[in-house]
Amino acid sequence: MISDYRDLAEYILDNYRGKMVEIGVGSRPEVALLLKDKADVTVTDINEQAYAGLRFCRDDIFAPDMGIYKNAALIYSIRPPIDMQEAIAKTAREVGADLLIRPFGNEKADLRGIYKNHKLLNYKRARFYLYKTELRPYF
Repeated sequence: MISDYRDLAEYILDNYRGKMVEIGVGSRPEVALLLKDKADVTVTDINEQAYAGLRFCRDDIFAPDMGIYKNAALIYSIRPPIDMQEAIAKTAREVGADLLIRPFGNEKADLRGIYKNHKLLNYKRARFYLYKTELRPYF
């Protein structure tokens, strides 16, 4: 379990409404579990996962089923490997969603080539990168 999952969920709930998709849920569903009763959240992974009360879709982010992500206000990923981050960003950008990446340790999510509006945010104990679409207000 990541120590800042409650703060991540709080930030998301305070700033987003509508559909949200977590990419690469793996064995870390804590944020989605906190969101599920208050938001329309779907979790994805390349490997089959089953978490009580969560809508799961099996998907490969390198060949994504864009229907899963269509109309999402926010796409987020917790500790995604660096090699997945560009594919995640391209998917989020294509559907017009903001993107939140909570990196592993001190990794840097550098997706400026895909999103012009980006910021490293510290929210309580949570530290994450937020990439905003041009369709949404600037920081």
